[in-house]
Amino acid sequence: MKNKLQPSRLIPPGRILERELEARGWTQSQLATVLGRPKQMVNEIINAKKRITPETALELGAAFDIPAEFWLNLETTYRLRLSQKDIDYTPIIHRRETLERTLQI
Repeated sequence: MKNKLQPSRLIPPGRILERELEARGWTQSQLATVLGRPKQMVNEIINAKKRITPETALELGAAFDIPAEFWLNLETTYRLRLSQKDIDYTPIIHRRETLERTLQI
């Protein structure tokens, strides 16, 4: 069995966004104005209540001069880790695949 290195804590992308705002001395309101979006949207991303969509990733990329892929990868990785947290799907999928092959013979 392979050992996969993973962070010990699951950090939502909003935490990284919050740190980026702090590093630049920006408020959530200022970012919302730059993005042309409601402050509530920025706040919900920071508090992990709203996902970073591809459109939002493009906007964040332009606002921070950080590639949109960075923001989208943070979101995707976070959501995958959340999904994997409770259930390891590998044995389930392997059992189904084995059963399917057996039934086709």
